[in-house]
Amino acid sequence: MFASTGLVVKLVLMVLLYFSVVSWGIIFYKLLQVSRANSASERFLEFFYKAKSFDAISSQLDRFDNSPLARLFQDGHVELKKLQAKVEEKADPSIISTDLGGVDNIARSLRRATTSEITRLEKYLTFLATTGATAPFIGLFGTVWGIMSAFEKIGQSGSASLAVVAPGIAEALIATAIGLVAAIPAVMGYNHFQHKIKVLISEMDSFSTEFLNIVQRNFSGR
Repeated sequence: MFASTGLVVKLVLMVLLYFSVVSWGIIFYKLLQVSRANSASERFLEFFYKAKSFDAISSQLDRFDNSPLARLFQDGHVELKKLQAKVEEKADPSIISTDLGGVDNIARSLRRATTSEITRLEKYLTFLATTGATAPFIGLFGTVWGIMSAFEKIGQSGSASLAVVAPGIAEALIATAIGLVAAIPAVMGYNHFQHKIKVLISEMDSFSTEFLNIVQRNFSGR
């Protein structure tokens, strides 16, 4: 059927094949990435609440490379260390100011880290959304073009019998079928990963709040 289609329909089918192959590659990659992120985050949270100090956690971060929460902790801890170093230069090193030059710096660092992790987790999802939105229309274009060609052949042959019409219509409809084959997994994958990423974002927001509470409770002055 592919060999018997016209040049335009062949190009449409090749474009749809490209969309489909890349979409499946992204789906498998994101499945692995999100699965590792969830698993590593669960292990990191368990370790975080059992650890005795932030320094002890920091020394073990290489065990949780795939965890967004570990990256948030790393950035927050680095900012906390900078803040402690500044405070040690003051008369009373036990006090950390909570003004814009104090704990708010840590909060901003956590927000930057969260934004960076969201960007990393959502990478390539735009392609899935684009495939889901455009592949059916690209396939429809191929079908319309194929039907136009089929009717042109009917006009040239001067016969409108089923034997003449059916092959051309069938060859044209294959473009729409392939468009749906490319679009449906892409849409399902996009929705699935959007849900999973929203859960991870919620966990990052909760962790950021908990991290700041611990900092204020244990390091801030009264």
